[in-house]
Amino acid sequence: MLEPMNSSPVTRKRPGTWINKKIVWTAGIIIILLGFAACIGISVFVGTNLTKPVKKEIEVLPSDYEMAYKDIEFMSKDEETKLSGWVLEPSVPAKMNVIFAHGYKGNRYEENIPFLPLASNLLADGYRVIMFDFRYAGESEGEMTTVGVKEKLDLIGAIDWTTANYEEPVGLLGISMGASTSILAAADSEAVIAVVADSPFSDLHDYLKVNMPVWTDLPNFPFTPLILTIIPMMADIDLEEASPISVLDKISPRPILFIHNKGDESIPYTESEMMVKKDPEHFTLWLTEGKGHVKSFEQNSKEYVEEVKGFFDDALAGVKK
Repeated sequence: MLEPMNSSPVTRKRPGTWINKKIVWTAGIIIILLGFAACIGISVFVGTNLTKPVKKEIEVLPSDYEMAYKDIEFMSKDEETKLSGWVLEPSVPAKMNVIFAHGYKGNRYEENIPFLPLASNLLADGYRVIMFDFRYAGESEGEMTTVGVKEKLDLIGAIDWTTANYEEPVGLLGISMGASTSILAAADSEAVIAVVADSPFSDLHDYLKVNMPVWTDLPNFPFTPLILTIIPMMADIDLEEASPISVLDKISPRPILFIHNKGDESIPYTESEMMVKKDPEHFTLWLTEGKGHVKSFEQNSKEYVEEVKGFFDDALAGVKK
């Protein structure tokens, strides 16, 4: 006897269901890829703006402050980049050369301090002042700024030029990027007897990893890791080479005076604190009250000049012993 056939209906997927899911997945993947491409494009745009900011022209001269000066040109240590600057001579016999190192987006007269009024105070006490433009700043050559990596070579070029033309000892005074660069250059130049570092970062890569949104106004993720990947490729640099805290042992026992404003929101004063702890016997920190980045001189002019002069005078006395 034949068994009855199973009459249960067979469930089959409609072709349209599979096609619809495929379309959704494909659309989703395209949207993700487009979003990723947009993030890369934004990161390249931001990276370009960070390494090629609008250059500021030299709008103020030492003569505007009744200071005599002469124009100078010299080569960066890379032997490729010509740099421009000034030498300001004191009215009394020079006892020391102080090379000023400006900040990111600035130039030799550095309006944020400002440099020229500070130089006037040092000149009166017998300090010869050398001011110059880093690469891609003011009237110097260069295709982009590297926030200290290649600027170190520029500052070493300034040190070499100074020692070739003058016999007095050399000190460095830098602000922000220039402060960090001064530490990097001093580590590679025994001609430097002392450094004043006003508002430096301790390690460029680590600083940007935490503070990139301060400079870009973009969310930390995904833009910070993307920008930190793209900038080194664009500028042909290794950000980890701009790490002042890692070279401090090459400067000690030469003295460093760190100056930092407690209310600095661009580069926190804790950056200087970390570096002073590397050698508290020879490194000192003057924390100033107030707000703003590199505003210590503007807000405490008299004390600032006294601190800097006293520091360099002590350094000179130490060399003469």
